[in-house]
Formats: sequence, C-alpha cells, structure tokens
Amino acid sequence: MKRKWFILLAFIAFSMVALTYYFYPYGKIPAGITIDKIVVIKSQHRLFAWSHHQLIHTYTIAIGKNAAGDKQFEGDRKTPEGSYFIFAKNPNSGWHKNLGISYPNADDIAVSKRLGLHTGGDIKIHGLKNGRINLGRFHRWTDWTNGCIALTNEEIDDLYEHTPVGTPIIIQP
Repeated sequence: MKRKWFILLAFIAFSMVALTYYFYPYGKIPAGITIDKIVVIKSQHRLFAWSHHQLIHTYTIAIGKNAAGDKQFEGDRKTPEGSYFIFAKNPNSGWHKNLGISYPNADDIAVSKRLGLHTGGDIKIHGLKNGRINLGRFHRWTDWTNGCIALTNEEIDDLYEHTPVGTPIIIQP
C-alpha cells in the first residue's frame, strides 16, 4: 500500500514539474530591439541573441540528431559549424516560421567536395512542424532535427520579429 502511495505522489510531483516547465512564461525580446548577431553553442544547446554587443536573450534549442561534429554532407543529420548569416525569412514555413541560414559556405563546399558528396542545404532556425501536436518546450528533451536549429513556436515568433535578413550567425561546437 505504501508503494502505491509513493508512486502516486511521485507521479503527481512529476506532473506538476512538467506542467510548470511547459506553461511557465519566458521573457520576450523587448520592443524596438533589433538582433544584430546570433551565436549558437551546440554543446550547450543554447542560442544567444545579441544587439549592439549586449546579450538580449538566451534560448534553449534542439539541433541535429547526430549532434557531435560539423555537418559534412547532406543526410548526416548534423548541425553545421561556422560563420553564416540569415539570408531569408519565411512566415509560411512547414515548420511554423523559419529564418534561413546561409549554409553551405565556401569551407563547407570544399569539405563535401573532398568527400565526393553533396553538401545539402536548407538549414534553418525554425519552430515545430505544422499540423502536429505542439510539444512546446518538451521538444528540446532530445535532438531531433536533420541539422536545423529548433525553437518553440512562441520563441521563433519572437526571434523572427526582431532579426533582419543579413544578421550574422556563428555556430560553435
């Protein structure tokens, strides 16, 4: 009997923590701020949004399923590493919204050529897939993309609004 009560209490405690995690509001980028640099540190699962040398916001992210190492070819499920820029904004993406990353750069092309493989492309910062259940923050519990950087829909809405085309993005291991 004591074990059943323990399991029930543990379940209730976990449920409360999970609901708090899911619904707890996060701070948004203040109005009037323009993001002028993005830094991603893959090993920390963090995206840092900067404006005029001041850190404005930090996001927890999901990245490519094969998280370790630099993207070398199409289909390796790695998130690229290097210096890029935001080259496009798509409000009608199949993944809520997205910011297009200028992958591949010259270094990426040289690596994949040396391997005799295609570089791939279509690397984005995006939200969650349209038409699927919205997992919110729970999507970050595992790396699941094919090489993109994933935020919640609420987070990509916020970042999208404040990030112009041309913004540099540095992706580090």
